[in-house]
Amino acid sequence: MGRRFAWGSALFLLFLFLPWVQNLEVSGTVIALRPEHRPQRVQTMIAGKIEAWHVKEGDYVRQGDTLAILGEVKSEFLDPGLLDQTGLQIEAKETSLLSYGSKILAINNQIRQIEVGRDQSLEKALAKIEQERLKIQATQAELEALKVSESIAQQQFQRDSVLALRNFKSPLEVENRRVKWQETFAKRLAKAADLNIAENGLKMAILERGNLRAEYAEKLSKLEGDRFTAISSQMETEADISKLRNTLSNYQIRNGFYTIMAPQDGFITQTLASGLGENLKEGEIICTIVPGEADLGAELYVSPTDMPLVDTGVTMMCAFDGWPTLVFRGWPDVSSGTFKAVIYGQDNMPSENGKYRILVKPMGEKSWPKALKVGVGVRSYMLLKRVPLWYELWRQLNGFPADFYHNHRKQPHEKKAK
Repeated sequence: MGRRFAWGSALFLLFLFLPWVQNLEVSGTVIALRPEHRPQRVQTMIAGKIEAWHVKEGDYVRQGDTLAILGEVKSEFLDPGLLDQTGLQIEAKETSLLSYGSKILAINNQIRQIEVGRDQSLEKALAKIEQERLKIQATQAELEALKVSESIAQQQFQRDSVLALRNFKSPLEVENRRVKWQETFAKRLAKAADLNIAENGLKMAILERGNLRAEYAEKLSKLEGDRFTAISSQMETEADISKLRNTLSNYQIRNGFYTIMAPQDGFITQTLASGLGENLKEGEIICTIVPGEADLGAELYVSPTDMPLVDTGVTMMCAFDGWPTLVFRGWPDVSSGTFKAVIYGQDNMPSENGKYRILVKPMGEKSWPKALKVGVGVRSYMLLKRVPLWYELWRQLNGFPADFYHNHRKQPHEKKAK
């Protein structure tokens, strides 16, 4: 009896020194890793009414297959000739645009012709001014000559008058000198009048040149105003054409929204809209598509007290609902029916249930079951530090937290690669 007790005690002590992997149990569900592999709700892009269904629940559809046909319900889009009428409006605006272009071209030609006529008229007026100036210079020279002639005639008359008093000159000669003096006097007055006329002519020529400049400036300003008005109308027409083309493009795109097509391959699981003629709002869900194939992972929820143990790259063992398992939590190598996973993402804010969500994906050579579906329950064990069994019992009896390794250090339960 004593020998059996001794052997039992020795085996018990040996058992206490067996290695034990600390772990943390969490639960969650299977999800698709990529967003496009998750169930997708098909929505209407426009408001309309259901005219025909081409699928039923459980059907497998390919991307681009027709799911349903919608009819129009908005009054502004009911006209069957809406596209043709919009196209005719665009053609009319384009014709108007060409007319404005021709008008601008004609105005530009008129402006060039008026500028040529202005330059010629101004040159002619300038030549006339020069002519009047030369005429004034010539008249002034003649006037000066007449002044000299008048002065000489006057002096001759006065000298002959004195000589006549001494009987050296006859009265006839004195009268001739008087007549000649008066003639030169009259010519000087006439030439002075011609000088005034020439000076007035110069002033009129200068005024006429200024009037020509103002007249042509007025004409050019009016044509420039017409040209800018035509350019403004042309730009407004171009803006109208752009708007109409945008409207036509929107109408054409809207016509494509009457046919609701499958965005990806998958199974029709729910048809939330039913019947024919049922009115749908813009963005309303009509059905749900579940992809046939997806890269699976799992979302698990960890309590805030265990969140410090979670880190990206930590290994986990997963057991799925419906798959037989034999789990030894402290000895993961001898467990059966479990599958390895690794943490690749975590939320920094708690979810609605007050826990933190972490995301795991398969790892290792053993792949997850092929029959696994999205939504299946998952129980997962986070593998932490390898410790003796007696230490784990002592830790749990005292309520101490589990030990863990940082991500940059190798976890001791992982085997070294040979």
